[in-house]
Amino acid sequence: MSQTTALEIGAALVTAAGDRVVFDRHGAAGAPAALFIAGAGPTRADDPVTTATARLLAERGFQALVHDRVGRGESVAAGPIPLERELDAIAALAETAGGPVVLVGHSSGCAIAMLAASRVERLAGLTLWEAPLGQFADGAPAWWAEVERHLEAGELEQAVAAYMVDMPPEWLEQLAQSPDYPGLVQSWVPDGTALAEVEAEGAAASLGALEVPVLAVVGTETFPGMASAADAIAAAAPRGASEELAGAWHSWEPVAMAARLAAMLEA
Repeated sequence: MSQTTALEIGAALVTAAGDRVVFDRHGAAGAPAALFIAGAGPTRADDPVTTATARLLAERGFQALVHDRVGRGESVAAGPIPLERELDAIAALAETAGGPVVLVGHSSGCAIAMLAASRVERLAGLTLWEAPLGQFADGAPAWWAEVERHLEAGELEQAVAAYMVDMPPEWLEQLAQSPDYPGLVQSWVPDGTALAEVEAEGAAASLGALEVPVLAVVGTETFPGMASAADAIAAAAPRGASEELAGAWHSWEPVAMAARLAAMLEA
């Protein structure tokens, strides 16, 4: 039966760290929920794929939360955003869901989801889309140390370029057109910190004690190394699995993703 596709648009909460986080709630509070955690860059306004997926989940009777990460979009915050503040935001969003929650990480948001899992009281699972673990030539800790060096020197353009190393050059060209460029890199601190931490400690450090399903997913068209990263994540979790799902070049197909998330939420 079709449900309302949006209960709240532009709702807000205040985290334990005092950050005001703006989010959209698709579906009814208290229903099993998917909490989407974007990677570096997107806001609610420029992420139609996630919004479409959230609406489809609401039509199936579930709940979906899509937020502007701390320091992005309407979740205004100045300066570099430490990882801890984003973890506080996820914990607060999970609490406001009022029901079982599946964390849905996208790209670097996967590492954040992995570290946030222990803070979600009613965690029902993790779905991790194309986590870029093991993708940096010298490892994520060395990559992130270089980005941090530029951040600490106030070299924001160089920090963006260092963050985007080995990624398609057209992605950097698109970012340069943003009115928030290059300051947007300050909201990527949780992403880089999380990726470096997860790689340094190993995926089992955050996933090994989880009793919920952990699904690592890649698109049918993806970048080299993503499938092996998904397999490694699945192997690190007691109830881990890796799958291929309709999607291309780091983005999922909303109908396919909504159906897969619905199956997890039904369980």
